[in-house]
Amino acid sequence: MSPSNGPSVPFVTGATFVRSLEGIHEYRLDANGLQILLAPDTTTPVAGLMVTYRVGSRNEAVGYTGATHLLEHLMFKGSENFNKAKRNTIWELLETKGALVNATTWNDRTNYYVVVPQEHLGSAIALEADRMRRAHIVEEDRQSEMPIVRNEFERGENDMTQALDKQLWALAYTAHPYHHPTIGWRSDIENVSIERLKKFYDDFYHPDNATVSVVGSFDTETTLAGIIKEFGAHDKAPTASAGIYTKEPEQEGERRATIKRAGHSNMVAIAHKIPAATDPDMPALLMLAFILGGSKTSRLYRALIDTALATDVSTTCYQFRDPSLLISYITLAPRIRHEAMEKRLKQEFQKIILKSVTAQELTQAKRFLRAHVASRRDGPYALLETLNEEIATGDWMRFVTLPQALMRVTAKEVQKAAKKYLVDDQSTVGYFIGSNA
Repeated sequence: MSPSNGPSVPFVTGATFVRSLEGIHEYRLDANGLQILLAPDTTTPVAGLMVTYRVGSRNEAVGYTGATHLLEHLMFKGSENFNKAKRNTIWELLETKGALVNATTWNDRTNYYVVVPQEHLGSAIALEADRMRRAHIVEEDRQSEMPIVRNEFERGENDMTQALDKQLWALAYTAHPYHHPTIGWRSDIENVSIERLKKFYDDFYHPDNATVSVVGSFDTETTLAGIIKEFGAHDKAPTASAGIYTKEPEQEGERRATIKRAGHSNMVAIAHKIPAATDPDMPALLMLAFILGGSKTSRLYRALIDTALATDVSTTCYQFRDPSLLISYITLAPRIRHEAMEKRLKQEFQKIILKSVTAQELTQAKRFLRAHVASRRDGPYALLETLNEEIATGDWMRFVTLPQALMRVTAKEVQKAAKKYLVDDQSTVGYFIGSNA
């Protein structure tokens, strides 16, 4: 198959070219099915490497919630060929050379990334390949990292928005694993066994469940050869993953959550069920979220902050592999009652449902999105981060196709999405009541 656009790309033994789209070239490693995305850019002196595993909190269950995040910590402790004894840990090998090194965990994916001077890209590839299947997952490291992860959990508990958000998801999803917070429940963090973590690692950390993305300045043939050599040493998963077959039962009425704890502010949030990221309604929903609470000229900002009813507003449309939530968060001004704010927020929803949005609002939203799209290629990490989230949805080509779809959204489509999804019976309402507010 020939590239569909852009410059010609090399064909190498061991990897099959799949397609190209706007300077991003996809290959498949013949030995084990590893997906490879290459986006060369000669204008930067550095290269970025990210390994995205299609595993996150949606793959966890009671007893080992937070396993993906805890494993993220353990996988920095060393592997068979890169460890403290050999004095070539990721910190010694790459961070001392000026590399940016980190990892993140989310509902549908986990990633490990390095942005490094281009001459050290080969070392980064070798290290990431080694810990894909040869990471040291040992009890000593679990015991040392567990308190660190628990501390992260406790910091989230002390954050009003995070605490309310966790309750909204837990109440909105009763069956699907989006019910569980990414960081896990405290008792699971504290008590999960190293044997269970090893099993989780062995279930999901395989080349056919991963994508290796390389962006920035690199030689394509040399880089492909390095990926084929290092990652090609691993076999496919011994058994195919069963996937997530649990579907959330249809919601049959509004749900409500209240949190009362120490805090100097109050908050109201309303979450509505929306479809998966790849659903055709997603572009209109993203526009709806921006028009509602995406800027200082948004509906909620003008209605609630400009009138001194709130101190902060935002609306987030979560783009996940499975159906997720669109959530509006309002931090109340002093002496504003939760019930009054909930009523006012629902009135703003109804205005869009009944009267749609203006041409000016739609134009402004598209102008912002054009700037956002341009910023996605502002350096290797920005591109890796955006590609990573699209890989998690199941379709990396959304990196190109979603912005195009957003520019085609009409006011009528935004109104239609509001009517379809901003429905009380498909909502979860949350109150955070601060004892010191």
